[in-house]
Amino acid sequence: FSRVLASEKSLSEKLYTNSGGSIVNAEAVWDHVTMADREFGVYRPVIVIKVLDASNKDWWWGQIDEEIGWFPASFVRLWVNQEDGGAELAEGTSEVQNGHLDPTNDCLCLGSPLQNRDQMRANVINEIMSTERHYIKHLKDICEGYLRQCRKRVDMFNDDQLKVIFGNIEDIYRFQMGFVRDLEKQYNTEDPHLSEIGPCFLEHQDGFWIYSEYCNNHLDACMELSKLMRDGRYQHFFEACRLLQQMIDIAIDGFLLTPVQKICKYPLQLAELLKYTAQEHSDYRYVAAALAVMRNVTQQINERKRRLENIDKIAQWQASVLDWEGDDILDRSSELIYTGELSWIYQPYGRSQQRVFFLFDHQLVLCKKDLIRRDILYYKGRIDMDRYEVRDAIDGRDDDFNVSVKHAFKLCNRDSEEIHIFLAKKPEEKIRWLRAFHEERKMVLEDEKIGFEISEYQKRQAALTVRKVTKQKGVNRWAPPSYPPPQDPLSLGQYEVTEDMAQGEVFEFSQSKRGQAPFWQNFSRLAPFKK
Repeated sequence: FSRVLASEKSLSEKLYTNSGGSIVNAEAVWDHVTMADREFGVYRPVIVIKVLDASNKDWWWGQIDEEIGWFPASFVRLWVNQEDGGAELAEGTSEVQNGHLDPTNDCLCLGSPLQNRDQMRANVINEIMSTERHYIKHLKDICEGYLRQCRKRVDMFNDDQLKVIFGNIEDIYRFQMGFVRDLEKQYNTEDPHLSEIGPCFLEHQDGFWIYSEYCNNHLDACMELSKLMRDGRYQHFFEACRLLQQMIDIAIDGFLLTPVQKICKYPLQLAELLKYTAQEHSDYRYVAAALAVMRNVTQQINERKRRLENIDKIAQWQASVLDWEGDDILDRSSELIYTGELSWIYQPYGRSQQRVFFLFDHQLVLCKKDLIRRDILYYKGRIDMDRYEVRDAIDGRDDDFNVSVKHAFKLCNRDSEEIHIFLAKKPEEKIRWLRAFHEERKMVLEDEKIGFEISEYQKRQAALTVRKVTKQKGVNRWAPPSYPPPQDPLSLGQYEVTEDMAQGEVFEFSQSKRGQAPFWQNFSRLAPFKK
């Protein structure tokens, strides 16, 4: 997305090589996603690329295995000592290292000395500034070239369609313009290596969260565009928009991909900048902090994307539960955090009942197994986790319920005297539940911070998927849930709720390795915590 692709060249054209006649090799330092024909992606870890033609300073012609095509020069690093097999790697980006472009004959040459750290830092700074300027141009083209024209055609697009296709692209455009203005103020045109751009990322760090909504919506945008493109009218319309705006020859879906690529590229650029920033440089600690911030942003965006990809499973699970009452799970929740069986006592009844509990963000769902068909679940209610707090219960006689308890914890209503008490079979199971409740609150707070939610369009798509699956396979019945495998025993004395308890923990649906397992088993087979 940095420059218009160079025109296609035949293999019969002259190949630029070093003086020894051998092909110049390079490796990928940043990931590049293809966006046009005759272009190939370069990805880390090391991929050996044969640089066949470097006459264009921005796009090089090369070969990976049997594939030949264009790739961005700024995404690779040349190898030094090419005549010795290319075992050593040049420091820096592709344009500014042992291999360079000779302006006198437009060919790739080798042999000049490696540039010093200041020059390398200047090159990375210049590359960041260049990509930011090109990116702003792409955003402007999307907003003015496509979105503005689409709004004029009420006969072809409604508001819901435009919201799905373009998401919050205008918010991103406004944010990015402010970010680039501040970046330009910090850019030292005379001595780029002295530029201090780290603070700009830190000052705008909260603004980058708007990319979460766009990235989470991107798959829906592609699906909606794909449906529209089946009609030739829309193909001609979008092409006319591109020509009218004098945009580069990339399809609209390629333009809409650029924000996704951009937010993922920031950590790569900052890591490269930090590499060439001396510790005594005034920008060093700011770049290091900015790198940590942007890695966290991309990590959280990826996590939200994974959660949205799992909402179909949640909708299918709800459809399998008999006697369901009230709102759909997806109206408030998007993640199954933990599940298991517990004994449950609820005032004023005071009678112990065995239930299967499913902890989602914002709510805890209670289900009962059928007495004969143990693979059938009945809905028995839910607890609003936003109104309750979790409290540990000491083994022994409980004052609230006047019963003896062991491995227990409580949920207490913040607005009333309502109390629920839960009893686990083992102390380590109690600890897992306490950790799960802590993770649930943490997830809710993070979602509120970045405004994460499931769109109405995504809910409708999940419902359509459920109906399609039900129609094809009929109503499935589920096997009992599979619990996490036994772990090293944990004593109650080791448990303490801390702010960073769940740091780095990953939740994901595990796939059965023993063949096709019933859906409920797959749904509840989670790995919520690293023990």
